[in-house]
Amino acid sequence: MPTDDESERGTPILARRCAAEGLGTAFLLAAIVGSGIMGERLAGGNVAVALLANTLATGAALVALILTFGPVSGAHFNPAVTLAVACESGLAWTDVPAYLAGQIVGAFAGVGIADLMFDLPAFSPSQHARHGPAQLLSEFVATFGLLTVIWATSRLRSATTVPFAVGAYITAAYWFTASTSFANPAVTVARAASDTFAGISPYDVPGFVVAQLLGAGGATALMAWLVPSLPRVARRVIARGIERAPARGARS
Repeated sequence: MPTDDESERGTPILARRCAAEGLGTAFLLAAIVGSGIMGERLAGGNVAVALLANTLATGAALVALILTFGPVSGAHFNPAVTLAVACESGLAWTDVPAYLAGQIVGAFAGVGIADLMFDLPAFSPSQHARHGPAQLLSEFVATFGLLTVIWATSRLRSATTVPFAVGAYITAAYWFTASTSFANPAVTVARAASDTFAGISPYDVPGFVVAQLLGAGGATALMAWLVPSLPRVARRVIARGIERAPARGARS
């Protein structure tokens, strides 16, 4: 049974929100890893073509998944986003562990399913090295930009623009960052368990995660200064999802 507070605000109960986070993150990882495998197999050794295929599938999947699960959980699919939203009072801190657990479990499920769909072992440690200052700076920039796009579009534009802005940004960031823009701790950790085109060596995961969290924190702090109403925006748009437009003639 939902609480009185949840009933009043129209917010789904925590179990449903966490299930949405897990399912959405699983589909996201399946899109990232699966398109990477498919692209590499069909590209005939042309890494640029494989990356383009990986990029387009990921950006399109993000738009579709945020539109699908946004009204349920806010469609974070990303621990950095969840923590940033909680810092701005958009999500209760007591709900954060459940969100993070759903995202991480979903991420590993998506990786395993993607690998199995291409007749590969469900999980295998990645040998894809992604280390060095340039990679870490790339992850800081990628995540800083992602949170900036989320906060700015949700405050200054219609909430329905957020999925398209996020998908467009990640599509671009794949190409302007040396790391191909992981920008997501759950995605990073799970991709270490896939020895495929989209993988990352487990040894490089901690540095990526730290850079991502710093980027998310920096962007949230900056946008809180640029957009003073950010906490109110976080509660209305991010945590509660993309609200459906009221029916014609309904009271606003």
